[in-house]
Amino acid sequence: MPRVLQASGPVAALAAAGREAAVVGVGRSGAAAARLLRAAGVAVYASDAGAGAKLTPLADALRTEGIDVQLGGHDLARIAKAGVVVVSPGVPPDVPPLRAAREAGVPIISEVELALHHLPASVRYIGITGTNGKTTVTAMVAQLLSAVGVNAEEAGNIGTPLSEIALREALPAWISLELSSFQLADTPSVKPAVAVLTNLAPDHLDRYPDLESYYRDKDRLFRNLDGLSVRVVNRDDAEVMRRTATVRGDAKTFSVERRDTDAWYDADARWLMLAGERLLARDEFPLLGLHNVANALTAALAVHSALPEARSADGRARLASGLRSFVAPPHRLEKVGEFDGVLWINDSKATNVGASRVAIAGMERPTVLLLGGRHKGEPYSNLLDVMRGRVKAVVAYGEAEDLVVADLTGHVPVERGGSSFDTVLAKARALAAPGDAILLSPACSSYDMFNNYEERGATFRAMASR
Repeated sequence: MPRVLQASGPVAALAAAGREAAVVGVGRSGAAAARLLRAAGVAVYASDAGAGAKLTPLADALRTEGIDVQLGGHDLARIAKAGVVVVSPGVPPDVPPLRAAREAGVPIISEVELALHHLPASVRYIGITGTNGKTTVTAMVAQLLSAVGVNAEEAGNIGTPLSEIALREALPAWISLELSSFQLADTPSVKPAVAVLTNLAPDHLDRYPDLESYYRDKDRLFRNLDGLSVRVVNRDDAEVMRRTATVRGDAKTFSVERRDTDAWYDADARWLMLAGERLLARDEFPLLGLHNVANALTAALAVHSALPEARSADGRARLASGLRSFVAPPHRLEKVGEFDGVLWINDSKATNVGASRVAIAGMERPTVLLLGGRHKGEPYSNLLDVMRGRVKAVVAYGEAEDLVVADLTGHVPVERGGSSFDTVLAKARALAAPGDAILLSPACSSYDMFNNYEERGATFRAMASR
């Protein structure tokens, strides 16, 4: 049953004045925002440039709830007259409806910003951002909060929109909230109980004018912190440490390279360490890769910092148990299976060069690497050092194919896969021998050939056993 809501924050005056709110993007987040606005008594116009089969049922359902929905385009004049525009996380900042709103001086906020104003102060949250690892850390934090005994959920950038939770009658005590740079850009009131920055690396250079602009949006997670706030940051990332050095509040750090931190990895003894004590043996932690050890340290430190009950002996045992039973989200170094002696690994979530570097570095078999999709601005030559001794061949494909070929030819064997995923996988099969691995870690977004990285990964998974 939905809660009875009173319009708050940027939309507080709209209901009384009879003004309309506009929602740009009618996916799951946009639909949740539209429903929250309607529940708060605000008239809503929601629009989406798309008009596919996936959107039509959602639009029809919203219409039955009194929400005006337009698919296949936007009424720019109507958006320019709105009292506020709520933007879905997947909508680029330079699309016509957002330009129209800016030119008319209409405030633009994220779905997260809207939801934060409609959640009571009793609901606390751990805010998590970073270039790579944030989805896994968000899921881990939610599991560890629950393991310690609090009512917790994960929400945000991937998964449940925060507005869906804000509509519920029964609210969690804690939320593990994943925040992308795009969401942070339009969420001025964000102030988590614990702010987590996993790492920083070049990404989204197809949507940002330069790297500094991207990093500045990540910085926004910390802008409202005060002397009582806690931040959890990566001691091994010089850019993270530089950018967070002057942030107010208590700094907690994690590392897989050094020991002078609050959470670290003892590689010699193979133990994950927390607050100077052993937390979990590496052999008991089920996820592949050193980067997932870092993710586990991050999540454990965040929950340890947030909850006094996590600092007791029983609390530490519960944290260890939560990590021991953790199952990684799909499409992240996911072992699909071994067929004809070849191990197939789905790392479709690796949508930037930094994420692919991590995946390649963890490969223990000769690897055929599938690299391509929609280019995001970083040279693929930045992969060469980790490819040496690990990658036996690359299959380049999609819109980025020519760039991949240009950057890697002469350093590693490169085959062209074109724009057919069937052809890409056929080439990979032909290149792989028993004992090898085929790794989908594209270093690109999926939008040239698929609707999203999940669809790309699911297609890879389905075709692997053919």
